[in-house]
Parts: sequence; C-alpha cells; structure tokens
Amino acid sequence: MVRSNERSNTSLRPVSIETEVNPNAAGSCLIKCGGTHVLCTASVTTDLPEWLKNASKGWVTAEYAMLPCATSTRVAREKNLHAGRTHEIQRLIGRSLRSVVDLESLKGYQIIIDCDVLQADGGTRTASVTGAFVALYIALTKMKNDGLMNVFPIKEFVAAVSCGMKDGEVLLDLDYGEDSTADTDSNFVMTQSGKIVEIQGTAEKVPFSEDEFLELLHTARSGISQLINQQKEALGIK
Repeated sequence: MVRSNERSNTSLRPVSIETEVNPNAAGSCLIKCGGTHVLCTASVTTDLPEWLKNASKGWVTAEYAMLPCATSTRVAREKNLHAGRTHEIQRLIGRSLRSVVDLESLKGYQIIIDCDVLQADGGTRTASVTGAFVALYIALTKMKNDGLMNVFPIKEFVAAVSCGMKDGEVLLDLDYGEDSTADTDSNFVMTQSGKIVEIQGTAEKVPFSEDEFLELLHTARSGISQLINQQKEALGIK
C-alpha cells in the first residue's frame, strides 16, 4: 500500500516537538505530526474545582479546540457549549495526563492544558495527548524548581497514536485520507512501561478479530515508544 511520504505501514508521520513556544504559559509546545499541528499550553492556578476545595490533592484537566481554519472548510468557533466530540476529546486528554501524575503532590494547584489545533490532518486527539504531556512536564518542572512542591509528580511518560486497518493491512498513525476510509479505526494511549491508559476502537466497515486487535496493539505500542523518545528529546532528557 502506498502511503503519504512513502512511509511503511508501521511508520509514523514526520514528528517534531518545539518547546517553550509561548512565553506566557507555564509550559508549552508545538507538536507536528505530519499535517496535524497542535499548540499545547499549560496554565497553573490555585483555583480548584469546587469538589476539590478541601481535598488532599490537586488536579490536571484539559481543553481542546479546532481553530477555524484548521481544515479546508472553516470550522465555526464553539461558544458556551462544547460539541460532543470536543467534550469527549477533552476528557480523554485529561484522563491520559492524570494517569501518570501523583495528584497528591499537586495539592492546592490545578493545571489546565489547552490544546489548540492549528492544522488538522487526522490524529488530532492523539497528537494533543502527546503534546499536552510535554507542556505539563515543563510546567511541573518549573513548579518543582520554584519550590511549589516537594516531589516531582510525574510517574512515567505517556503518549498516544492512532492505528487502523485498511484492506487487511495494519496502518500506524493514520492521516485524514486513511482515517476516513479505514475498515477499522482505533486510538491507543499508553505509558512508557507499556501499560494501557485507554483504547478507542471501532469497526467502521468490517469487524476485526482478536488476532487483528493484538496486531493493532503491538503496532501502536511501537509507535508510542518512538513518540516518547521524541518527547524526551524535546525536553532534553536522555
């Protein structure tokens, strides 16, 4: 199967992560996965959700938006109420980040990650998770260096990637053209140690077998390992 950039079925699109792109944010990065570009920024606040006011832990949450010209047809700005897709993606990003953070070490603080899609060509939610972690890591590092916490709360790295099947072949990191015509479409969020945070999988046309699912999982794990290496390189971690 011929893919964009003449990449193999198990290859990622070209990935770059540029850090500290917004001087006003506690942490920020611009992640590019092929034609999908997402700006991720972290804000630190002591304004906790009401239900956490007297709790012994902090919180990490996320917001997600597609900018009007992220696609070839203008996307209307969401006002007041979020669409179902937006709400679902925000929850996914938040869950993914909280899965690798010791929230008790964040007591008294809430970190909000904003993921704004500048360009969309498939995989915006997975790119957002991967970039959001980098922005969060930078913000937490600054907080630790400033003496706002005693223990660095990151337990391990986390990243996400899409994986699908088309004409019986497994494809890693689908662009929009592949995603829109895939027989099976899935998103995987996994940690550096290979643990699963979340799997979203749908048979768009043809049901898939357990063996095919395991092949998707294996391929996604390989891609996530590469993405985590990219995160570490962007953060200057060997």
